[in-house]
Amino acid sequence: MIDRSVYDAVADRIAMQPLRFPVDVVIERAQLANRWMSESWRPAGVEPVEPTLGERVDWLGEDGAIARWRVGPFSIELHPVEAEGYFLNLTSPAPCVFIMWRMFDELTPPARPVVVTVSYNEAGRLLDGGERVDNVPMPDAILQWMKPFVAAHYKPEPRKKVRRNDPFATDTATRERESRD
Repeated sequence: MIDRSVYDAVADRIAMQPLRFPVDVVIERAQLANRWMSESWRPAGVEPVEPTLGERVDWLGEDGAIARWRVGPFSIELHPVEAEGYFLNLTSPAPCVFIMWRMFDELTPPARPVVVTVSYNEAGRLLDGGERVDNVPMPDAILQWMKPFVAAHYKPEPRKKVRRNDPFATDTATRERESRD
């Protein structure tokens, strides 16, 4: 006979598995006419892809002073505890995907994504931790994938009435009334 507590714990872990959306990140290198820096790197976009195993780096070509690589795959994960961050992103004027990236001297290209997220809150925590985080426009496929999840998991905090304990506030109001009378 199976212990019910073990069964419940396993069922909870399965239910808590995050939803995943596989993407590749496009990285750009721009040549600069600058005496201190010869080039700058930044994420330029994300592209939905089919899930695959193993890292993939594709040279996309060069257009003038801009060179591009596609690096992947990465998974955008949705977790119920991050629902507020997803909601904030979806309701912003321009929903975006946040890419935390680092420079690695021994790799080509040296700028590599580390974390890809759609949560405003997670991106903020990464920035607070001193990481480089850039945003790129969110593809419509990711936007449509997120909407049902946010609708199911985001519950706004109930508004609380704030009671003022300022003794001068009532005193001032009383004085104003008395001066009018």
